Amino acid sequence: MAFMTLCIHITLWILAIALTIPIMVLFVECCAALFPKRSQTPANIESSSPITILIPAHDEASGIQATLENLKLQLSATDRIVVVADNCQDDTAEIARQTGVIVLERNDTEQRGKGYALDYGLHWLDENYPIETIVMMDADCRVEVGSLQAIAHVSATKHRPVQALYLMETPSQPGPKDAVSALAFLVKNWVRPLGLAQFGLPCLLTGTGMAFPRSVLNTAQLASGNIVEDMQLGLDLAIAGTPPLFCPEARVTGVLPQQEGAAKSQRTRWEHGHLKTLLTQVPLLLSAAIRQRRFDLAALALDLSVPPLSLLVMLWLATMTGTLGLGLWTAQWTVALFVGGLGALMLMAIVAAWVKFGRTQLPIQALLAIPFYVLWKIPLYFKFLVRPEKKWVRTERD
Repeated sequence: MAFMTLCIHITLWILAIALTIPIMVLFVECCAALFPKRSQTPANIESSSPITILIPAHDEASGIQATLENLKLQLSATDRIVVVADNCQDDTAEIARQTGVIVLERNDTEQRGKGYALDYGLHWLDENYPIETIVMMDADCRVEVGSLQAIAHVSATKHRPVQALYLMETPSQPGPKDAVSALAFLVKNWVRPLGLAQFGLPCLLTGTGMAFPRSVLNTAQLASGNIVEDMQLGLDLAIAGTPPLFCPEARVTGVLPQQEGAAKSQRTRWEHGHLKTLLTQVPLLLSAAIRQRRFDLAALALDLSVPPLSLLVMLWLATMTGTLGLGLWTAQWTVALFVGGLGALMLMAIVAAWVKFGRTQLPIQALLAIPFYVLWKIPLYFKFLVRPEKKWVRTERD
């Protein structure tokens, strides 16, 4: 019995120490983001070279026109938009052509996904136009005025990939899960990258609103079926010597899907891809950081080691339950106090992020709904253990 108790005690300490790294990273990033940061972009930006926007689109007939009209209002006569209608079964290509942009049609049922579409469009541009700076946008987002020029300016002057602030709005009839999902998205895509930027560190690429010097993309492989191809692209570029910069002055907005099935499919793809990338790329980043003697790669590895927020809460709850059980059984409360302290730090980080960045958009009920959101996500993580998502699947639009 004493040996079993010792084994349980050691196991719980190992779990507690393993939780310390992601929770402390989350806490430090959120606290750093609370301080004011000097803008990287001047008030009035005049683009020195044409901006080329590349948009991969798969069956986006319902919303691509609004996206293109929004972008065209912000471009000069020398800028261009190229849409890659990838394996479309609807009128995406025709609707896009009616707005006056360049439209490429790609049909390859074996190689499906955003990465293949971007690679196709980039090769076409290389053959037809001189490109200095390229901006990648999704077909279902809205770009705030000045954002395109901001990320293109920073990318051109720093010769680095640049990620705009990419947020998700709740749908027209939001439920509690939608509010919590939007909060998790805000912490991941705004608060934590901003915290890294406070230390002069790079960020992960988060999807849309990304600007690149054309020459930088030569060091990465775009054509892949990776279900989180943007995140992988940012890591590849970082290891190659050009880690992405965060530009919070530029803002791109999407909308969470209203339908339950679509929301679940979207979260499954995002989070399974995140977890797979975490497991495979953190060791590679740490190895590259040691070989190249680069602290920024180690910082990216630490940032990537933070799992999705709901999973982190879930892991903490499971560990806390075990330590409380051990305390009741043996009257040894040291590990329980340690894990409880980690929970307090995690709660402080989330609440501070909400107060500073999300209070005006997300009600306090969003915090109260977190336990129900975590329960909703349990099947998603269980599926990762038994049948992880491997193929790119388009999220159904409302």
